[in-house]
Amino acid sequence: MLDFDSVASALALLVALAIDRVFGEPAARWHPVVWMGSFLKRMEPLVLRQPPWPPQTRDLRSFSLAALVWMAGAAIVFIAAMVLQWAIFQLHGWLAALLLGVALKPMFAWRMLRSEVQAVEDALQQSLQGGRERLSWLVSRDTTHLSESEVRESAIESLAENLNDSVVAPIFWFVLLGLPGAAVYRFANTADAMWGYRGVYKGQNWEWAGKWAARADDVLSWLPARLTAVLIWLVAGGFQFAALRREAARTPSPNSGWPMAGMALALGVCLRKPGVYALNAAGRAPQAADTPLALSVVSKVLFALLICALTAIVLIAFVVK
Repeated sequence: MLDFDSVASALALLVALAIDRVFGEPAARWHPVVWMGSFLKRMEPLVLRQPPWPPQTRDLRSFSLAALVWMAGAAIVFIAAMVLQWAIFQLHGWLAALLLGVALKPMFAWRMLRSEVQAVEDALQQSLQGGRERLSWLVSRDTTHLSESEVRESAIESLAENLNDSVVAPIFWFVLLGLPGAAVYRFANTADAMWGYRGVYKGQNWEWAGKWAARADDVLSWLPARLTAVLIWLVAGGFQFAALRREAARTPSPNSGWPMAGMALALGVCLRKPGVYALNAAGRAPQAADTPLALSVVSKVLFALLICALTAIVLIAFVVK
């Protein structure tokens, strides 16, 4: 028989998904990920050299300070989430599941991701300039000179990569470690997004200051990224797993190539970053119809993930018991 915590966790996941579907993201002032970002932003003057350190020079001071700040932030997030989860589990029945679901919801963002990608396609249908501008909300790269095909490629790449970062990985860590696991992952992913740059970015040298954040995110995303790719392979089919492994290895990142390669193969398109990689190089350029197809694939992945997550919660409960 399942224990109370396992039942509450399973129900909480369903509650969180329902909240995401109906309401989307909470207001910024109540959003834990926004709080994490504010903390990291305030710590930037502490970890960055002023003036910026020469790009090719080792900077162990910035690396060490950034690592300590990261660990302190992660510890705060873990303890806060652990205390909150403990307090919720002191309650009983549906109330505990409801409150845990409310606390879990900000740790992933499927509705927002889907809406942003669709918004890029909608803007692109109106004008190329509109598509470029809307894409700039979604990605950090310069979008001002991208062609229509490149805008669509970037949006689909972002959809695939963020399917892992914003959906699969937080749920994966919630299943394994509860609310603290999901919260620490979101902190790590936020730190990577804000600090994990190579070389100079916006006038600041992040080569060493961002190295710890980037590597920590790589470690925590390693399994979820591959799970994301496998789920795309299972729900989309039509391509060999060996091809997925081969294409995933073409990107510099140890993780992002997996979901992006899976999406490229599932759609039969080529996703590229000029001068860096071309995934499924033999594929065609993405067309307007590929955006809804990609969103459909991701919806199927989410359903498959939910089945896997609920099954894993049950199995873990029996193993631990």
